Amino acid sequence: MRRSNRLSSEVGTASLEFIVAGVLLLVPLVYLVVALSVIQSAALAVEGAARQAARVFVVAPTAEEGRASVETAVEFALADHGVDPSAVLVDITCAPHPDACHTRRGFVTVTVGVEVPLPLVPSALGGTFPVAVPVEARTTQQVSRFWGAG
Repeated sequence: MRRSNRLSSEVGTASLEFIVAGVLLLVPLVYLVVALSVIQSAALAVEGAARQAARVFVVAPTAEEGRASVETAVEFALADHGVDPSAVLVDITCAPHPDACHTRRGFVTVTVGVEVPLPLVPSALGGTFPVAVPVEARTTQQVSRFWGAG
């Protein structure tokens, strides 16, 4: 019995189809996992930085010392996650008195934001393609009701 030519002409094409389809599906999936892990790491870093910055600001004796402590806390928190601290934006607002942050039972809100560059995307594409994802976290801490009582 002879085999037909039609069956013998397709011998070996399944492995080629598997490799091509596998690469076309696997490469975008791996890139997506890497990109999401970089963004998640930055989100955790920014959230931790904002929380710690608000804590150190409300316990500082003066607003100037508090701002210096905030810078140090943000640098350490971002460095722990591998985020570049040079591109971070830190905003400190106070309520109910915007000029006097250290008032009893006042609220201090610290906002930390950073733009996370997407992995393997050249910065030359900045005008036509988004090359960074903005990540921001905001935390509010209350100043102690015993502030300045000592």
